[in-house]
Order: sequence, then C-alpha cells, then structure tokens
Amino acid sequence: MKLWNRNFTLLMAATLMGAMGGIAGGFALSFLVFDETGSTLASALIVVIQLVPAFLVPLIFAPRMDHLPRKPFLVAGDALNGVIYAALGVYLLVGSFSYIGYLCVSIVLACLSSFDELAYNSIFPMLIPKGREQKGYAVSSMLYPILKVVMMPLSAVLLDTLGVPVLLMAQGALSLLAALTESRIRLVEQPKRAEQTGLRQWWADIRETAQFLRRERGLRAIYGYMAVTNGVANGYAPILVAFFRTFPGMTALMYSLFSVAEFFGRTLGGAVQYRTEIPPKKKYGFAFGVYMAYESMDMCLLWLPYPLMLVNRAICGFLGSNSAILRSSAVQRYIPERLRSRVNALNSVLLTAGASVFSLLMGFLGEVLDYRWCVTLGGAATLLACRFLIGDMRQDVRKVYEAG
Repeated sequence: MKLWNRNFTLLMAATLMGAMGGIAGGFALSFLVFDETGSTLASALIVVIQLVPAFLVPLIFAPRMDHLPRKPFLVAGDALNGVIYAALGVYLLVGSFSYIGYLCVSIVLACLSSFDELAYNSIFPMLIPKGREQKGYAVSSMLYPILKVVMMPLSAVLLDTLGVPVLLMAQGALSLLAALTESRIRLVEQPKRAEQTGLRQWWADIRETAQFLRRERGLRAIYGYMAVTNGVANGYAPILVAFFRTFPGMTALMYSLFSVAEFFGRTLGGAVQYRTEIPPKKKYGFAFGVYMAYESMDMCLLWLPYPLMLVNRAICGFLGSNSAILRSSAVQRYIPERLRSRVNALNSVLLTAGASVFSLLMGFLGEVLDYRWCVTLGGAATLLACRFLIGDMRQDVRKVYEAG
C-alpha cells in the first residue's frame, strides 16, 4: 500500500498546522514572561512547572486510553488546546498580565501537551500502511525541523509587528483547524472491554504494562539509554549558552547557527531514510554504530575550531535523524497495539525523569568545571550507557530492531 493515503495525509496536514502554531506561540510566550517580569528565575520556574504534567498525565490517562478509541483523544486535545490559546490571546488584548494566572495556564497547557503527545504516538502507527513504517517516521521526523527553521524568524517578525496576543490567537485557530482535520480521519477502532472499573482497573493496567516490560529486556535497554542520552542533551543547553557567552571569540549568533547546521543534517538524514530501506538484519548494527558515533562527536564538540563545530552539529543532526527514525518505527511496531499507550506513557515518564536529573547534574558540573570538560564528560557518560545498554544487551535489543 502507498504511504500517502487519506488518513496519513490528513494526519500530516494536522501535524503541520499544529506545529506551525506551536512554534509561533511558544516563541511568543517565551518572550512574554521575561518582558513582563524582567526575571530569568520567573521564566525558569515556568519551564520547571511544565515538566510536572509529563510525569503525571501519561500515568493517569494512558491505561484508560488503551481501552478506548484513540482518535477522539487526539481531536479533543487539539480542540481544547486551540480554545485555551485563543482565549489567552483575547485576554491579553483587553486585560493585564498576571504571573500567577499565567503559571496556572501553563500547567493546563503542559497537561494538554502531554495528553496530545500520548494520543499522537499511540495512533500514528495505526495510520501507517504495513511495511511503510520507516518512510512514515522519516516524514514525521523531517516536518518539525523544517518548520522550525522557517517559523522561528517569521515568528520574530510577527512578534514585533502583531504582538503576543495576535500570535496566540493565531495558534488557537491553527489548533482548531488541526482538530477539524483530524476529525476527518477514517479509522475503525474497537474499544477493549475492561474487566474491572476505576482504580482497580487502572492498577491492573499498570501491572500488566510492568509485567510486559519486565519480560522485554531489549525495550528496557533502549528506554534506559534514551533517558540517559536525552537527559544529558537537555543539560547541554545552559552549558552551551554559557560557553558562547564567555569564551573569547564566541557570540550568541554563532551559537544560533548550531540549529541551522543541525537542521540541514536532520533534513538530509530524514530524506535518506525516506528513500532508502535498511534491511531488517542490518538495523541493529546500523543503530548501534550511529549511537556510538553520535556520543563521540559530542565529546569533542567544544574542543574544535568553530567551523568544525558546525560540521560536527550537521553530522550529529544527520546521525540523530537516522537513529530516531529507525528506533521509533521499530519500537512502535514491536509494542502490542493494546499496550502502546501505556508503554509510551512509562517511556515518557522515564525520559522526563532523565531530563530532570541529568539537567541538574550538568548544571552542577558547569559551576565547578570548564564548560568544555562538562560536555566531554557528558558525552563520555552517554557513550558508556550506549556500550553497556545497547552493546552488551545486543541480542535483546536486536529483537526489537529486527522484528517484522
């Protein structure tokens, strides 16, 4: 079957609209808090608060989602998201900014974001024709980087010309259009009858998921490694900002070009994955090699001359895109459909925990060590995690990557 059927096309169109609005709205909100408060601590608190729902929402809703059709969750999440953003934009046009009020709204929006991500990750594999998983995830992986490069400068112009309220109302409109588009997806989903109700069923679902993961050493190894590498990568952000702010000859503009270099690498990587089908027997070896190379590139990043730093980031973008597409298509195909929401939820919780812990550790290292050594040590830690989790457990991990 062809990839671009009705359902996949509608989902990509909705994703396009949602991502456009999300980038523009997120850009506007990142400036709104600092402009209104003049405090970096106030801005940081917003970021920390938004991590909380990533722990709670998946655990609460995922078990229920696995017993019900996923499409209504996806549509309702985007629709409610659109209403809230539009209402926030209208309020800022006529009312005054309230930090406490915005903090509360941020929690609600973060809950919706976690809810929407869970629904999207659960329904996405169901809309890809069998045998086209790699191409489907390649398209998905290219969409956001391309839009980010286009929308970020456009958002800056629109912010100065139209203001935050109009951008937020535009995001609301795009989210509502995304929900309308998703509602036209034709998907027959049979609800799974729950044996129990309420908290008993929730606990039974959580136990079933835990028992599944206890048997799946390969999935546990992949999830563990991703928690480490994603967590350390999140911790790099303030280290890199500090390095480019303080190291002689470096500027904020030079740092901003990292995203452009990574964009080109990721776009090329996605295009390669779309056009080249890697044989199942080679997927594990390819992914393991990419992981090791990626972490090695991180270790040497800040010791390179600046032009080679850009080359480094472009290569990492290429490698990261390839590995993410292979991993996502393999893992989502491997997880039984009846457990997909719950397994994805536990993975989301693990990634959030990794981001929180390793971000704090990297921040602490930045207080006591040269910034270059911080990134090198972070890369070394992820290299060891890859060696022990993906390398030493190769037989179990290989089953996931090479499953039909």
